[in-house]
Amino acid sequence: MPFRFKKLSIEGLVLIETVSFEDKRGYFMESYKETEFLDNGIKTKFKQDNISFSYKNVLRGLHFQIKPKAQAKLIRCVKGKIFDVAVDLRKNSKTFGKWVSVILSEENKNMFFIPEGFAHGFCVLSDYAIVMYKVSEEYSKEHDKGIRWNDPDLDIEWPIKNPIISEKDKNLPFLREANFDF
Repeated sequence: MPFRFKKLSIEGLVLIETVSFEDKRGYFMESYKETEFLDNGIKTKFKQDNISFSYKNVLRGLHFQIKPKAQAKLIRCVKGKIFDVAVDLRKNSKTFGKWVSVILSEENKNMFFIPEGFAHGFCVLSDYAIVMYKVSEEYSKEHDKGIRWNDPDLDIEWPIKNPIISEKDKNLPFLREANFDF
């Protein structure tokens, strides 16, 4: 089995540990296998793959799409190291507004599954990071939303001070001001 699936403290979030086969040439690993994901309760069909390159102290997020284009994500850091965060935005969830973080890196080769109904963001801890992720819906500018990375109601414990943030992300609403529906 090339994966170990670990359910996290918020329902739906899963840390996926990979198994790699290493020798003097390097390593080989599977990064996705539909049957194993299905066998472990992840029934998501992915429609788009994305890659981002970011320098140290860059913070991206917190982003999500609303229905009918809401996205589940499968995130992996293939180079460098990131602090990855998912925030529960499912209004009827007992963990609404709560967040979970994981470290994803080229060393641990872990992946983070985030279902629909969550905001996602990350910050770069290494000199740079290359992040690859699958999404269950194609990007739609019309459905693209976000909430402020430093929302005091969320109180996310970001491990960097003075992050580098896009103008778009600086101007996102706080959770209590956001209007969205999944």
